[in-house]
Amino acid sequence: MTVTETTETRTDTCAGPPQGDRRPDGQDKYTISEVAALTGLTAHTLRWYERIGLMPHIDRSHTGQRRYTNRDLDWLALVGKLRLTGMPVADMVRYAELVRAGDHTYTERFELLKATREDVLARIAELQGTLAVLDRKISFYADAGRALASERA
Repeated sequence: MTVTETTETRTDTCAGPPQGDRRPDGQDKYTISEVAALTGLTAHTLRWYERIGLMPHIDRSHTGQRRYTNRDLDWLALVGKLRLTGMPVADMVRYAELVRAGDHTYTERFELLKATREDVLARIAELQGTLAVLDRKISFYADAGRALASERA
């Protein structure tokens, strides 16, 4: 069992279209090293995600090796996006718990993601202000450099 969200009418594929180099569903059993290579995460990080509740219920082979599926890869892609938003790990774990709890948690999930979106928008605005300062400085130095070059000519 994975943490991918489903409803009666649709499946939320978490973070967008599947990445390349994936096996067809039904043949999608990946080792931890294969998942590390596909995602750029370390095996240590993948085990940690499992330990803290971000990746619970990873299937195991008859020898006890973890076996990830395409749905697990989709979930990891979403977790990666949530990390990029700056969402605290505790909130990501809470989100995963809400997903596992079922459809009755939609409102709480909505509120959590909406608050994260507001944080991202605030950071974007801050970065746009920072970019404007950099653009002014770059323009100043470009003008100053042209002035110096024309004086030397």
